[in-house]
Amino acid sequence: MTDATLLRSALADEISAQGSLTDPGWRSAVEAVAREVFLGDAVYRVDHDERGTFYTSLRRDQLPATDWLALAYANDTQITQVAGVDAGDAEGPVRGLPTSSATLPSLVVRMLEAATIGDGERVLEIGTGTGYSTALLCHRLGSESVTSVEVDPAVARRARSVLHSLGLSPTLVVGDGLEGHQESAEFDRIIATCSVRTIPHQWLWQARAGGTITTALGGWAQASGLVHLTAHSDGTATGRFTGETISYMLARPHQPPPRASFFLHDGEQRSTHIDPQAVWSWTGRFLTQLAAPSAELVGGGDRVILLDVATGSQAWTEPVDGGGWVVHSHGPLPLWRSVEDAFAQWEQAGRPEQSQFGMSVTSAGQRVWMNDPETPGWLLPC
Repeated sequence: MTDATLLRSALADEISAQGSLTDPGWRSAVEAVAREVFLGDAVYRVDHDERGTFYTSLRRDQLPATDWLALAYANDTQITQVAGVDAGDAEGPVRGLPTSSATLPSLVVRMLEAATIGDGERVLEIGTGTGYSTALLCHRLGSESVTSVEVDPAVARRARSVLHSLGLSPTLVVGDGLEGHQESAEFDRIIATCSVRTIPHQWLWQARAGGTITTALGGWAQASGLVHLTAHSDGTATGRFTGETISYMLARPHQPPPRASFFLHDGEQRSTHIDPQAVWSWTGRFLTQLAAPSAELVGGGDRVILLDVATGSQAWTEPVDGGGWVVHSHGPLPLWRSVEDAFAQWEQAGRPEQSQFGMSVTSAGQRVWMNDPETPGWLLPC
């Protein structure tokens, strides 16, 4: 038995111990698919300096073969592209946001299991990336049942080469994953290895009635939730969030526009009963994102800063001597008031976990709710 085979088995054991791998079919796939070949010749190492985060290339030929295998089979995300620059092409430190990665295997498996994919079903995968998750799907279902869409031509080209080298031949498409792939529709399952701010209607049209869409619903407050929706024959979809702390990169068209440095305006000042630190919890960020969907969330601790991309509105908090906090509001949108209302609604609903949140998608809009679909909720920015 080779070192790689032993490491794949150990990885499967680790993911199983976490409770993320329960289906024997996915365990067989994890034990069979060679993850190391999907990392290419280099990945990025994350570093920090006084200017913030930067990335440096860690090349395969710089490490002993055993160390590279250990890196490949660690249950970690390996960043392969930053700001459009592949790790193998980086000639020095690179700054910017990661734009492609080999997602940690346990997260990939959690996504596949949450999608409740059954043998013989046809799957549309949004975001081929390195091709590792595509290979798991092909091993389980057969290449003929898998269609995968990747927006980046270079990333797609590398994934195609590796998949073909393993004898796998899914339908691979270079294009905007938010458009899906009409030519191969209808699909039993649609899964996305990126997060989206709203569900693209093309996915609804391409899922069969009774089929499902599984994706991370994300946004500009760095929050997300994994939602599992069932598509209905009338073009609507409903479902609930799984409650898992899952996170993917936002689809490129759903990322916020570039933002220069900003100046905080004093604006209108008042006291607030919301502890700003509550915003930084997993559910707190999700609520903040629902309440102020066009705002970016920055800051930390007692200093919460909301910057609205659409209107330039701001809200920012600071502690006051003697206890408590004040909020400064500037611009036409009452950002912090919306956050306070969202927290009050959550409190009145019994402080539900994210697994008690649900989502309804209709022609009239997309809405996230708590506990019951008939209760008030939040419209998403369609």
